[in-house]
Amino acid sequence: MLAGNSLGKEFVITTFGESHGKNVGILIDGCPAGLPLSEEAFQEELTQRIPAQTDIVSTRVEKDTAKILSGVFNGKTTGAPITVIVDNKEIKTSDYEQIRNLPRPSHSDYPAYIRYGNFNDYRGGGRFSGRVTVALILAGTIAKKLLEQYNIDVLAYTTSIGKIRSEKKFSFAETRRNRDIAATRCPDLICAKKMEEAIIAAKNASDSVGGIIECVTTNMPAGIGEPLFDTLDAELAKALFGISAVKGVEFGAGFAAAEMLGSQNNDEYTVLNGKVRVVTNNAGGILGGLSSGMPIILRVVIKPTPSISKEQKTVDFSTMENATLIIKGRHDPCIVPKAVPVVEAVVAVTLTDHLIRAGYIPKVLKEKKKKE
Repeated sequence: MLAGNSLGKEFVITTFGESHGKNVGILIDGCPAGLPLSEEAFQEELTQRIPAQTDIVSTRVEKDTAKILSGVFNGKTTGAPITVIVDNKEIKTSDYEQIRNLPRPSHSDYPAYIRYGNFNDYRGGGRFSGRVTVALILAGTIAKKLLEQYNIDVLAYTTSIGKIRSEKKFSFAETRRNRDIAATRCPDLICAKKMEEAIIAAKNASDSVGGIIECVTTNMPAGIGEPLFDTLDAELAKALFGISAVKGVEFGAGFAAAEMLGSQNNDEYTVLNGKVRVVTNNAGGILGGLSSGMPIILRVVIKPTPSISKEQKTVDFSTMENATLIIKGRHDPCIVPKAVPVVEAVVAVTLTDHLIRAGYIPKVLKEKKKKE
């Protein structure tokens, strides 16, 4: 069996499905009872996954529709396990038949073959495909609705594509508005256009580019986390590395802290409107593995799409001889725009799990009183 498909201890998600299987989906155990939830709630999140500008994404555009199979009654969660699926419809398995014995460079093909042999589903990457991140978006939809009950907001966006980097800062509201406008999911609309051009240039050269996604969480209460080995930052990093394209995670100043003096890196405290705040936030909202009450700021590195149509060197499993291959099919010249809502979802899921563990979110939500 493929182990390691579940995440969380109180808000437990288990993903299932393969790229070219019948469907992909999520099973969630531990969602509090009383949360309003409908199939329509998933649609906006699923739509966010694929930018409307198809020049910068794969031509495999699934018209995803979520179906709730369990855990919801009369429009609200019951406390029972929630199962949600999305059918796979845009499938072209023939693209992978000719290369089933040729491991694609920087894909999971080789280690998956060694681990699972001829039983591994090679079609479109099978269980290791980016397609399965749809399940994470389904889980994130529910997690974000829970966080909204407590005014906790999670927002991810693109800060760089290839060598194009945005340093401009916007308000939270501006960032969300502009992020949703830009095909690259970058809130700096001038920079976003340059990013599009960089993606299209790579695509025209039969190549691909990667980038960096930043995620900010506001209104997170202090003291959430489980030291020493289930710290909030450790579990966020673990969950984020569950997104196959992620190759690095940093919090706050991150690796830049290595070049700072302690006097520069330390976040000094102050009182603002009767509350403890920090002058800077180099720690990224987490200290000692616990949330500090400041915005949680993290960034993830997304590698260039490994499926490119340039000729590449490989080996043939069937003959154990050197070979070459050209990857055909429908692939993204840049994964970053599609990964933005996935990063947002994974952060929301992890925070929700820890908030339930800490008792901040109860097992049964209180019904909101109707205004007279």
